[in-house]
Amino acid sequence: MSAGLARRTVAEALGTALLLAAVVGSGIMGERLAGGNVAIALLANSIATGAVLAALTLTVGPLSGAHFNPVVTAVAAWQGELRRADVTAYVVAQLSGAVAGVAVANLMFGGPAFSVSRHVRQGGAQFFSEFIATFGLLFVIVGCSRMQPRLVAFAVGAYITAAYWFTGSTSFANPAVTLARSVSDTFTGIRPADVPVFVLAQLGGATAAAFLTRWLFPGTPPKEAG
Repeated sequence: MSAGLARRTVAEALGTALLLAAVVGSGIMGERLAGGNVAIALLANSIATGAVLAALTLTVGPLSGAHFNPVVTAVAAWQGELRRADVTAYVVAQLSGAVAGVAVANLMFGGPAFSVSRHVRQGGAQFFSEFIATFGLLFVIVGCSRMQPRLVAFAVGAYITAAYWFTGSTSFANPAVTLARSVSDTFTGIRPADVPVFVLAQLGGATAAAFLTRWLFPGTPPKEAG
């Protein structure tokens, strides 16, 4: 692995870890402080997630692209923005970072590092929600990177904050996030049995967005060096 790729994968792992620490940690804190009001807990969770996503994207975006998401990496490679040989390293970094971030959040709030989630998230509406959530995320990322590249971090943070509320699944939109949240039996968890359907929906949404954005926003940025 080249030094450049090593730096980028470390950035992806660390960024994804901090993202999951924020997602799970704010979920735990929100639930504890909301006094049983799920809407308040979700509000806290969504604001924290959107804010940290924007901050992390601004921080490591110039280095790694701040994907933090295997489907974002796959679409970037397909559209020529990332070397396909680097995809595996990125995805491994994202998955390992996501699991580490969940452990950090669980431990910060006095729980075990890992616990199997019992939060049921199943049914056709959940599948459709994840398809739409992921489609929208990729649409925003690709479209904004073409039209308003300096605003990508804010656009993505805003989209995810909103998607927590307008999707029935609260917008996981990320296979690494989905897998990692299955080992946190907390507010943001997902039962392991429901993970495959979520991931399948996410892959479908990302694929649809990839084809549409390639036509809608013609022109491919130069490939990354390194």
